[in-house]
Amino acid sequence: MNKLAVQRQSRPLLPELSELFNNFSTGFPTFATLPSIAGLRPFFDSNLLRMEDETREGLYLVRAELPGLDPIEDIEVTVRDGQLTIKADRSQSDDTNGRSEFSYGSFARTIMLPADAEEDEINATYDRGILTVLVPLSEEASAEKHVEVIETILVDDDDENDDEDEDAPAERPADDEQEQPAG
Repeated sequence: MNKLAVQRQSRPLLPELSELFNNFSTGFPTFATLPSIAGLRPFFDSNLLRMEDETREGLYLVRAELPGLDPIEDIEVTVRDGQLTIKADRSQSDDTNGRSEFSYGSFARTIMLPADAEEDEINATYDRGILTVLVPLSEEASAEKHVEVIETILVDDDDENDDEDEDAPAERPADDEQEQPAG
């Protein structure tokens, strides 16, 4: 029996790159029409730790996908100099003889915290493979600070030598430069 050929819609291997080439059909792409660099990151980083963040109700929330990890043994969250770092380690068991598409090894991401983050009050929870880090934001608006601007004056080396000779008598002009009495 003859079977009808079924045409399937092809899906691009690298969808973000196909978006880039689609933009060429409408002219040279602008910065606004280019796909985000974050969207291309999976192709350059084999041990990607995927994250999302948002600010709401006085909190900065960061969520990271970390399935299949022991939060006590395999995950580390640190804060230093206004940066939040999440590190994780997934080890492959030695007794596996099948195929695996999981990513193994060390994963790490560092992100800048908002300026009004209260670093001493940060906490993290792990539920069903998602790490959630809650960063309280200060209720006080950051105060405006006045910074004094100081003018700097460049000093030429020749000027420094002139300053040292201030106590010495002034040099007399050459004979042809002497002032002639008016008259």
